Amino acid sequence: MSAYLIELASLMAIFSFAIVSPGADLAMVMRQSLVHGRRAAIITSFGVGASLMFHVSYTVLGLGLIISQSIYLFNIVKWCGVAYLIYIGVKALRAGQTEISVEPGEDAGTRRSQSALKAFGLGFAANALNPKAVFFFLSIFSTVVSAHTPMLVKFGYGLAMASALILWFVGVSLFMTTPRMRAAFTRASKWIDRTSGLVFIALGLKLATEKAA
Repeated sequence: MSAYLIELASLMAIFSFAIVSPGADLAMVMRQSLVHGRRAAIITSFGVGASLMFHVSYTVLGLGLIISQSIYLFNIVKWCGVAYLIYIGVKALRAGQTEISVEPGEDAGTRRSQSALKAFGLGFAANALNPKAVFFFLSIFSTVVSAHTPMLVKFGYGLAMASALILWFVGVSLFMTTPRMRAAFTRASKWIDRTSGLVFIALGLKLATEKAA
């Protein structure tokens, strides 16, 4: 049991640095917070967490190693990710001004209604279509987790990391949708869309230059 706790602590220590680093996930949750409100951002956060379990699942089952060793499969994932990031970037650039409610106690509603399924899917896709996640989870599981650790325990590690990721992004969602933040970003909503659109496109172009290790 103590060996498993040491493995979990090591994984969480490494993962804590990864989740706070800027990337497509953070950009997506921040834009959801500012454009579609608290509810959509929180649901998107759960989508990102569910996608993490997707990465952990295929890593534990050994598929991550296959993808990492196949240039063809890596490129399929990579170009899907590139297309997705550029697509949402272009959509953000073409968006108009957003009116965000700033009344205390109200959710950050906007005139752009968004279904729970779409909000969840945006978070899931932003993380799932990132081929760097393949190498990240493959590397930390192969270096930190023993080959003799039971598969069920490994899934437990993944669930702990997914929970931490969801909590982090829910915190970001709550902070970005406070009345003061909403009032400030309502005034600059058009520029927020422009900036976030450029960020997504830049991330897509950066991903396009990634090569399989």
